[in-house]
Amino acid sequence: MGADEEGTLAQLKAHRRVLIDPKIKQHRGRIVKTTGDGMLVEFASVVDAVCCAVDVQHRMIKRNAKVPQENRIEFRIGINVGDVIIDGNDIFGDGVNVAARLEAIAEPGGIFISRQVYDQIEGKLAVRFRKLGPRDLKNIAKPVEVFAIDGIGRSDEASILNDPGPVQEIKYCRAFDGVRLAYAISGSGPILVKAANWMNHLEYDWESPIWRHVFLGLSRKHTLIRYDARGNGMSDWDVDELSLDAWVSDLETVVDAAGVERFPLLGISQGAAISVAYAVRHPERVSHLVLYGGFALGGKKRAPAEKERRTAMTTLMRLGWGADNPSFRQLFTALFIPGATHEQADIFNELQRRTTSPECAARYFDVVSDFDITDLLAEVKAPTLIMHVRGDLIVPIEASRQLAAGIPRARFIAFEGQNHLFLQHEPASDRFFEEIRLFLGG
Repeated sequence: MGADEEGTLAQLKAHRRVLIDPKIKQHRGRIVKTTGDGMLVEFASVVDAVCCAVDVQHRMIKRNAKVPQENRIEFRIGINVGDVIIDGNDIFGDGVNVAARLEAIAEPGGIFISRQVYDQIEGKLAVRFRKLGPRDLKNIAKPVEVFAIDGIGRSDEASILNDPGPVQEIKYCRAFDGVRLAYAISGSGPILVKAANWMNHLEYDWESPIWRHVFLGLSRKHTLIRYDARGNGMSDWDVDELSLDAWVSDLETVVDAAGVERFPLLGISQGAAISVAYAVRHPERVSHLVLYGGFALGGKKRAPAEKERRTAMTTLMRLGWGADNPSFRQLFTALFIPGATHEQADIFNELQRRTTSPECAARYFDVVSDFDITDLLAEVKAPTLIMHVRGDLIVPIEASRQLAAGIPRARFIAFEGQNHLFLQHEPASDRFFEEIRLFLGG
């Protein structure tokens, strides 16, 4: 709307006239009311409601196929079944409120349904489901168990209803000092290894709307190997050593356990420094180096003001990271993904608590803030692609420019945005996968 208000409104009206309103009528639905760019629709049958939603989303993929990503309209759909209060032609009640909250947390182009809907349609429709677990929804007293109807895809993806989609297999290995490391293998095709970074959890990330689009996107073209760093996720939390050397050694352990010899290596955030150190240590094994949102100098070594800020953040972690009240964690969420919706921020807040302990979070953050790999940059032999968003609040874009300046013949690309981790709906998401594909020659 900000770029082209009249054109966007015309598109929306065309989608309604040609697709949405006729489909609602075909599936015996009733438009209760419209709400700006949304609508509330009532169906006599939950099967009709889901069939209509799936039909609309698949046809939107076709309608958007030739539309540039920045000009596309994508819909989120939430479906619930429950008692309602009828007032004239309008309806109210928790049954309606839950549907509205499900829509708010749904992925662009996706459909989220409640447990009540799932129970009534399971086995009746040829669709796949992804269990997202209980979610605390705004102004809803009790957690709601949420499912995603899978295989819908975004508007730039082909329909995959009959495709089981990538799955991941989780395995374990032991580091040099006995620390248990969890790693996952997903997808098919050429190998791509992702170095671990802070706040990873193999299972939660695979289902989370914060990370899932990244790992599914990478797994569609590659056999993706990723792992949880020592100190977080499904790897051991209670560890004696947290250091750059230990994390590089963990990467060595994982790739050896997975049995891969030569591979492209992806490093995100502090995983970029780990990837650079590994590539210098093992030039014969790294064919390409892809770095996103990374840095050579940790935050404490960039500027005195940054050092003070990070010292204060470390103290806050020890005090409030594990609390039921997410106020402390919200501080970090606001820096990592300032563009998140309220529901996405809530999910990221909870992900932080589940990923590591307060003490380990503080130790991890403190060690990473002291990273300095500037002396290694000139020794990188692998072709290197470096990407960063311009408005990143947690790692300034200048940090990635320093990486690019120090690594011989590195290619640097800046994306628009301010989220340290790009979200699925952002243009940076499409650019990320496309640049990797071009760089790796896929």
